[in-house]
Amino acid sequence: MYRQHFGLNEHPFSLTPDTQFYFNSPGHRDVLNTLLLALKHSEGFIKIVGEVGTGKTLLGRKLLTALPERFITAYIPNPYLTPEELKWFLAEEIGIPYNNQMPSYQLLREITQRLIALASQKRQVVLVVDEAQAMPRETIEALRLLTNLETEKNKLLQVVLMGQPELDVLLRKPDLRQLNQRIVFAETIPCLSRGQVFHYVNYRLASAGSKKVIFSKSALNVLYFASGGVPRLINILAHKALLAAYGKSANKVERQHMVRAVLDTAESKKWGRWLAKRDYWLWPLLAASAAVALSVTPALGGSL
Repeated sequence: MYRQHFGLNEHPFSLTPDTQFYFNSPGHRDVLNTLLLALKHSEGFIKIVGEVGTGKTLLGRKLLTALPERFITAYIPNPYLTPEELKWFLAEEIGIPYNNQMPSYQLLREITQRLIALASQKRQVVLVVDEAQAMPRETIEALRLLTNLETEKNKLLQVVLMGQPELDVLLRKPDLRQLNQRIVFAETIPCLSRGQVFHYVNYRLASAGSKKVIFSKSALNVLYFASGGVPRLINILAHKALLAAYGKSANKVERQHMVRAVLDTAESKKWGRWLAKRDYWLWPLLAASAAVALSVTPALGGSL
């Protein structure tokens, strides 16, 4: 609705994890570099934790595109799998034809032989599990057993677990302590700072074709407090603010447009909502004060 109005080629704040809009903030860059380094050295388990909406899925997809060709990657977006489904998923990703009549022990043997063959070709297999906190306990244990497959020098299968903070709670359970001890690298994705929020918004607008500044600084300040620096919430609020500005035929997103977006979004952070509510009542008062001042000024001028 607003793309043509603001001179955009596509929607800049879509919630789809598109690597075109990947913002290389210092926090995300550090996590990505850690992932690439750990995988290069054939470490077994790597854990990445981040709050809801901090960009874990987008980071995972960026990782898949950043790995060299010698890596074979398997990406699990929905980890709610049984142990057998996990094995079959991995088998298909590494080139083992599906056969539901194959006994479990034979499937495991086929996986092992295939991984050994790939390792002899200097190929590394990486399994990336998104939303890992939702994986059933028995499937996590099956995943741990799969990582037991190794040569004298290297792991045959590397696993990246990406999840919400609940993943840390899950892995501290006594029955999962063996897996927790195998996690060599663990990183946390931070929220964006105020300055990074400003850069994030402008970067996504530029990636969508914008040639000008669209958000005022005051609008971005409200956006920072209302989003808490969480990228998904930034996208939601920025999109709504663009709609609000478009609805008023404004060429720029001002503070009042962002306030409307915040008040329309229940997930907005507490401090941001307080700020928006304050502005919501303050703007009419300021407008009324300005009108009174304009009406009084000519009279004052005539009396001097």
